[in-house]
Amino acid sequence: MQFGIAMPTDAESWKVAQRAEELGFATAWFYDTQMLSADPFVAMGAAAVKTGRIRLGTGVLIPSNRIAPVTANAFASLNKLAPGRIDMGLGTGFTGRRAMGLGAMRLKDFEEYIRVMLALLREEIVEAELEGQRRKIRLLNPELGLIDTRTPMRLHLAAAGPRARALTARLGAAWINFFSDVPAAVAMLAEMQQAWTAAGHATPELQATAFVLGCVLAEGEPADSERAVAQAGPRACVLLHRAADEALSGLPNISPLPESVRREVEGYVALARGFEPKDAPWIQNHRGHLMFVKPEERPFVTAEMIRITSFTATEAELKRRVGDLRDAGYTEFTVQLVPGQEHAIEDWGRIMRAFR
Repeated sequence: MQFGIAMPTDAESWKVAQRAEELGFATAWFYDTQMLSADPFVAMGAAAVKTGRIRLGTGVLIPSNRIAPVTANAFASLNKLAPGRIDMGLGTGFTGRRAMGLGAMRLKDFEEYIRVMLALLREEIVEAELEGQRRKIRLLNPELGLIDTRTPMRLHLAAAGPRARALTARLGAAWINFFSDVPAAVAMLAEMQQAWTAAGHATPELQATAFVLGCVLAEGEPADSERAVAQAGPRACVLLHRAADEALSGLPNISPLPESVRREVEGYVALARGFEPKDAPWIQNHRGHLMFVKPEERPFVTAEMIRITSFTATEAELKRRVGDLRDAGYTEFTVQLVPGQEHAIEDWGRIMRAFR
């Protein structure tokens, strides 16, 4: 099993990617969340010239926020800087769209976007819809070498539901899974493996990346210590944000509400009903999403909330969990670092070394 790091993108994220490479991490993933963090392609370009081995990926790019020709060109431009090290991670959108009050894009549109993007990267003429009209387009001058469309890049899809997993399998793409519960993650991987096999692929060829947030606790350290809240609390807040989105904006909530934290979640939703502006509650709800715990959220981020939503445990326990994921068939374990807590990479480096 390989290990990766993910991060809400900073224009200077190359510094974290550089340290990750020094420690032996295989991949650095950059979030595509325009309302919350920096542009991933700018940051990945800097990382491409500051590193030499680590893979660089979008984790994950949201197609609705860029037209397909722009994305194809951006990936090919990165590929010129770091040939063979680029991972094209795409998803239908959660964080980057909900920060604008939007739900996930339609799977049909997602598939069409990927079709156009991949055809352009194959240097084909492809028909695409642009400004409501069908147009034939292609990347016109790849032979000049300004971009690299020839060196292969890996396609990864973040796919939570069965239809999205079936699409992932049909495309022969790698799979990204965001989760917190190991048994559930193992069950989802089994479903992905079935879809992969049904599409005619050999299951051992499936690349599956586990995405988590968490904190490596010292012996006796509580799950709601100041350090744990800083590193893992933003993941706990996702449960709060999803519940508020459902209550205030009618957006679907795919996170079941555990009874052990019902009071905290319902308390936050009650608070969120007062968010301003009234016609755009997502602005206050999603500020700091996956990055920091806002002061008004802190009373609801309990030790139990952190425990059930994140990989927060002692080093021995985390090694056991990661081992279970490896044994189930996950090929990469990726942990997100939060702004101001980048030094946590050293703790996760110890976990990684146990699997070499």
